[in-house]
Amino acid sequence: MKKKIIIVVILISLAVIGVISYQIFSRMMNNKISMYTDTNDIQYLAKVDSEYFYVYRNNQWQKEFIKGVNIGAGMPGNFPGEFGTTKDDYLRWFKYISDMNANTIRVYTILKPDFYNALLEYNQSAKTPLLLIQGVWINEEDIATYMDAYNPEIKDKFKSEIEATIDVLHGNKIVQKQTGHAYGVYEADVSQYVIGYIMGIEWDPGFVMTTNNNNSEKTNYDGQYLYSVNASPFENFLCESGNDCIAYETDHYKMQKTVSFVNWPTTDMLSHPNEPLENEDSVSVNMEHIKKKDTFKPGLFASYHIYPYYPNFMNYQKQYINNKDENGNVDTYGGYLADLKKQHTMPILVAEFGIPAGRGKAHDNIYMGFNQGNVTETQQGEMEASMLKDIYNEGYAGGLVFAFQDEWFKRTWNTMDLDLPQRRAYWNNQQTNEQHFGLLAFDSGEKECPCYVDGNAKEWEGSTPISTNNENELFVKSDDAYVYFMVKTSNYNFDQDTLIIPVDTIQNQGNTSNNDVSFDKAADFLISINGKDNSRIMVDAYYDSFQYLYGENSNIIPKKSEFSINNSGAFDPMNLYLSKDLYLPEDKITVPLSQYETGKLAYGDGNPNNSDFNSLTDFCMKDNILEIRIPWQLLNFMDPSSKIVMNDLHINGIQPLQIDGINAGVGILNNMTDANIAMNFYGWEDWDIPVYHERLKPSYYILKDAFNLYQ
Repeated sequence: MKKKIIIVVILISLAVIGVISYQIFSRMMNNKISMYTDTNDIQYLAKVDSEYFYVYRNNQWQKEFIKGVNIGAGMPGNFPGEFGTTKDDYLRWFKYISDMNANTIRVYTILKPDFYNALLEYNQSAKTPLLLIQGVWINEEDIATYMDAYNPEIKDKFKSEIEATIDVLHGNKIVQKQTGHAYGVYEADVSQYVIGYIMGIEWDPGFVMTTNNNNSEKTNYDGQYLYSVNASPFENFLCESGNDCIAYETDHYKMQKTVSFVNWPTTDMLSHPNEPLENEDSVSVNMEHIKKKDTFKPGLFASYHIYPYYPNFMNYQKQYINNKDENGNVDTYGGYLADLKKQHTMPILVAEFGIPAGRGKAHDNIYMGFNQGNVTETQQGEMEASMLKDIYNEGYAGGLVFAFQDEWFKRTWNTMDLDLPQRRAYWNNQQTNEQHFGLLAFDSGEKECPCYVDGNAKEWEGSTPISTNNENELFVKSDDAYVYFMVKTSNYNFDQDTLIIPVDTIQNQGNTSNNDVSFDKAADFLISINGKDNSRIMVDAYYDSFQYLYGENSNIIPKKSEFSINNSGAFDPMNLYLSKDLYLPEDKITVPLSQYETGKLAYGDGNPNNSDFNSLTDFCMKDNILEIRIPWQLLNFMDPSSKIVMNDLHINGIQPLQIDGINAGVGILNNMTDANIAMNFYGWEDWDIPVYHERLKPSYYILKDAFNLYQ
């Protein structure tokens, strides 16, 4: 009897193992990709119909919702043209990307051989290989110089770039060294993983209009694979470029891939009657005017970079404002997607969508709060998951998040005048939102940050205070993102008192007093901690770059008399400019200038290892320990890595000045013994190579779950 039971158990176990093995084998087979060969011996991996992509898996065409990420070329300490990412970096990233249930990555230009070597190595052993959409770059400097797509300096170079890109993907190219461009020996053939090309960049309306005006005779194009119908000269340029791409790969490699061209709402084919800026609705680039012939099998798709906060019509177009989600909330993003979808008879890929989780902000979405910056990393993920849902529900072919990793070299229009362009890659500017679109952050320190603002003083053990005032000890440290202040206090009531930290950065200016408090060195900034909701950093009115840029220099905001007075005793709130007055042509009203107080400090827990982590945390108070972190740019640093601050704004405007370090002190306003605050020196070593470690943001895990919902 026991033997029979054992035999039955063994048989059942084998059956279960067999079922599980079959399921695993089936999943592996379903994920196996291969090239389809048509009757003319042309191979292709992917094709499209009128709405979706299809990928050849397990010897059959399977519909595929494209979901994934854009990968940029920037790394901390490197500008994009220096291509600092290694093969090991890419292999690690590809694993992260696959684990988040993505199926596709997109790159904008030819990357160095390490990228393609890593992709081939990863995909050869991966259960589910990652698909690649390859960008074909066009020279922006040439565009700015010639402003005509048919100028040989643009047209011929673009054709050469197309051919080089195709050779690179087939592992058949040696690219000579050229500053700002990837180069090397390309031997990894990744063409079997490439589902398509997205050609070009976000087109400047002036470039499109000048091309059209200069080439009015170019009314059509009829190529071997593509032709145009009712196209503008610029659209005919795209049509011809696409035909060149298909012809070169077909002739040289007997292979074809889907083709698209970069577009964005600024040059879409829609009319936006309430757009206040004429340039944002002045000309169209219409992919529908480009058609394929039967000789081109994979097909064309439209691709757009679509963000919820720009252009301004995203806030003011009535049909978008009237669009509601299933909960009755305004969904302007979904409204735009629905409007755009109606215009197309081909699949649409949202090739870029995303929200930056940086501290600084450059645009508002006034109805949804899906802003360009000043959102937490958790909110970033929630907002991107919401946009992905809209993309899927509106019948789009897929969406690619911008971006996988943060990129420190980036600039943003409302902070770019406040730093040194040649040093941006060497520090983490929390005020520049464009640097923080990534799902992967680069945090300071080899394995951990030098300080986490969570009210725990363990990182400060062994440190010496720079200043002691009435039993309040002030400690300071810094990294490539922040200056950290820690106050050990025994007589500070967080709910009732106001604690201040004066900071001196530049000599021969600043305030020696404020109200009834004096400082032994002239303070350029004043950090004021007054409870959870009313704390801020303020700047000496004489040293206020916001007032200089928009009051003194451009008359956008009213002038302040204090700006002209050194040591006036006045400190200004610190603001970032968002928008000038906007006249809405359909509503016939003017929306007033928009700005916000970026110096307002947020209370929270800044430790990503804690459950209450808030990435926008500026300060935290626990058990008589007050921790504060201030982004370098809020202390008017143009480059902390070389100790460069803004010089006296009244000499030649915003100009660099090197200093030795800063001075700081601490006091409590309602304590009369703190009426005179001593300020002492803090210095740090210059750096050219930042020390950092990778961290997957909460947004990564939120999108991992979201990607899993859409197949």
